[in-house]
Amino acid sequence: MPKIIIVSTSAPELAGHKTGLWLEECAAPYYKFKDAGYEIEIASPAGGPVPLDAGSLGEAFLTDACKKFLFDPEAMGMLSHTTKLSAADLSAADAIFFCGGHGTCVDFIDDASVKGAIETLYGAGKVVAAVCHGPTCLPQCTKPGTDEPLVKDLVVTGFTDTEEEAVQLTGKVPFLLEQKLKEQGGKFERADDWNPKVCVDGKLITGQNPQSSEACAEATIKMLSA
Repeated sequence: MPKIIIVSTSAPELAGHKTGLWLEECAAPYYKFKDAGYEIEIASPAGGPVPLDAGSLGEAFLTDACKKFLFDPEAMGMLSHTTKLSAADLSAADAIFFCGGHGTCVDFIDDASVKGAIETLYGAGKVVAAVCHGPTCLPQCTKPGTDEPLVKDLVVTGFTDTEEEAVQLTGKVPFLLEQKLKEQGGKFERADDWNPKVCVDGKLITGQNPQSSEACAEATIKMLSA
């Protein structure tokens, strides 16, 4: 049975803006992995309960997977008692999946546990996946045995600069993700705003936005099944 670690933000606020996890980006992949028979562990940089971005609970964004998750005692129990990422047993994991939400812009960057988990698993040939703002975790990482950015020369995607502008948080984020990945030599690809887009390059899988979370999880499952 493959094991996957789903990583959520622990941060409830970004520069005065109340935020947290965008629920759909955890809920939809969670059920994809569960239906595939995976062992799932939910972790976060701080461990313990995860704050939810209230925006992700709005009627337009509360998908069937979100509703199911909110009333699922096992799922909500895991989200309320996440493993501290630095304490997670990475050696037992076949893949790691980083969810989004603007909280990631606080605690997925310059975080030793996040950087260590990615570099350890990627260096071991395991799958590293991230969706929407989840790829905010990548710029701090380097290729195995080098000082080169992990994303250099890799096809990647993530929350686009125009999507960030649309949600009016360009002035709050520490960097624009699309711009940063391009600066590091990533071959950034995108769909139109709010349309699904997933990039797969080697063992790195990235998704553009909330609309890409299911496809990002499916690409992870496909790679683990190969």
